[in-house]
Amino acid sequence: MYFAALLARTEDGWEASDTELDDVESLSDLADLAREASAEDDTVLVLIEQEDAWFGVVRVDGEEDPRIYVSDAAAAARSSYGEILLTDELLGREPGDDDADLDSLDLDGTEDGEDDDENDDSEDGPSAEAVPHSPVGDPEILDDLGVTAKELRSLDEDALSAIAEALGASEVLETVR
Repeated sequence: MYFAALLARTEDGWEASDTELDDVESLSDLADLAREASAEDDTVLVLIEQEDAWFGVVRVDGEEDPRIYVSDAAAAARSSYGEILLTDELLGREPGDDDADLDSLDLDGTEDGEDDDENDDSEDGPSAEAVPHSPVGDPEILDDLGVTAKELRSLDEDALSAIAEALGASEVLETVR
């Protein structure tokens, strides 16, 4: 189960809106969607979570490049919404490396009924390096808003509610949940 919401910072506080990501195909599309949610060049946060698996935060400040934090890159890589956030730059890959996309699927040959013992090196291969089972991105993305990098890294279940509470936006987030 996925949940995605936009939190736009205004003079009156935070405004939340439920958002549909079905038409979003790239990080650029997501950033444009966030910018449309703000009348000014205010801060907009896109909060995305897959229940008990991973969460992501995209921060858009006016026309600046979006800043991204993903709690578990490997889990997010198995998700269509996560793939939007996991850019080549974020993962430290060369742009357009087609093999990297296949590597992120962690295909080890056992899908076709092959014996897993024949592929013992799969954990040490490119797939393990391409998408780590750890957070990626900017852990200081919310520092100036009251969520430190250490706090962000320690979040797991119900992370978006914890972030919203720290921002003073829990009530507005719950209205769109």
